Amino acid sequence: MNRRDFMRSAGLVSAGFAFPQAGLLATEAATGGWRTFEVTTRVEVLQPSGATLVWLPAALLGVSPFQRTLANDFHAAGGAVQLSESADDRLGIVTAQFPAGAKPVVTLTSRVQLKNYAANFATPGNARKASSAELQHFLQGTKFVPTEGIVKDTALRITRGATTDEAKARAIYDWIVENTFRNPKTRGCGRGDIRFMLETGDLGGKCADLNPLYVGLARAAGLPARDVYGIRVAKSELGYKSLGTSSEIVTKAQHCRAEVYLYRYGWAPVDPADVRKVVLEEPPGNRPLDDDMVKQARARLFGSWEMNWMAFNFGHDVALPKSSGQPVPFFMYPQAETSVGRLDSLDPDHFKYEITAREIG
Repeated sequence: MNRRDFMRSAGLVSAGFAFPQAGLLATEAATGGWRTFEVTTRVEVLQPSGATLVWLPAALLGVSPFQRTLANDFHAAGGAVQLSESADDRLGIVTAQFPAGAKPVVTLTSRVQLKNYAANFATPGNARKASSAELQHFLQGTKFVPTEGIVKDTALRITRGATTDEAKARAIYDWIVENTFRNPKTRGCGRGDIRFMLETGDLGGKCADLNPLYVGLARAAGLPARDVYGIRVAKSELGYKSLGTSSEIVTKAQHCRAEVYLYRYGWAPVDPADVRKVVLEEPPGNRPLDDDMVKQARARLFGSWEMNWMAFNFGHDVALPKSSGQPVPFFMYPQAETSVGRLDSLDPDHFKYEITAREIG
């Protein structure tokens, strides 16, 4: 076994990276303190061809107000496996490499502590400030989340008349909630090509479409913002059947969230995509925006997250180590590559994986 515990406590980090705590002075939500989860991913490439590479997203590197990553343990019998790290996007990639003839099987077990997360809007000015380098990083456009052209034009139109960063952030949030929709036919969590969405007027998709749209519009309006890619690990304790898991098998529970930086409050959580999920999926389904449950979700999800969810990273345009293929738009699903090329991570006939999550404390 090649095993690496890169963090044993909130004060110990691996490989010399000293990740700063996130900039938001958070308040603990009423539903409790830290909860500990163990999340295990097992991947098997069913039809290997030649040498095989497998990549898994590790739990979020470093310490955050909402997550303490205690360990990422990995195993790949018959292969070489290692963890690579990128500080800017708090990104950990477990890379397993198998020679021709080997059976490519990889397991990754992440242990994390999670706590409900809310921006402390009651006491402006008390937030721990982010560095200028961090803020600049989260103002940059990416391949699928650009900040110029139609994205900038749309952002300026949405925020016209808003004089504070809080007002701009809220205006973009409200515009996403009111103008997009969750499309159940979208594969996986979506692609996140926001220029295409705006140019075609097709504003449907899932979380990796709608929340990147928020991030791109916020950046174009001058607000640092970032997508946070992760996975749901438990049922919702706040009454939303659609916003939690129904069992310990969470293979299809990936979910992208977002944060926006407000200069008086620091990094504030937002999730307009989950408002649209409540609209579509919360029983009995197809609820109107003026439905009480939708209004409660809309109010809650600007400024807070229920942490029945584990974060992976903030990465966009992620280059997979040793890969001959193109970067992935985001890294939330297991990936694999053989001599034939990159496998479809959503195709269970050729690329099989199962993810389980259980609360252990």
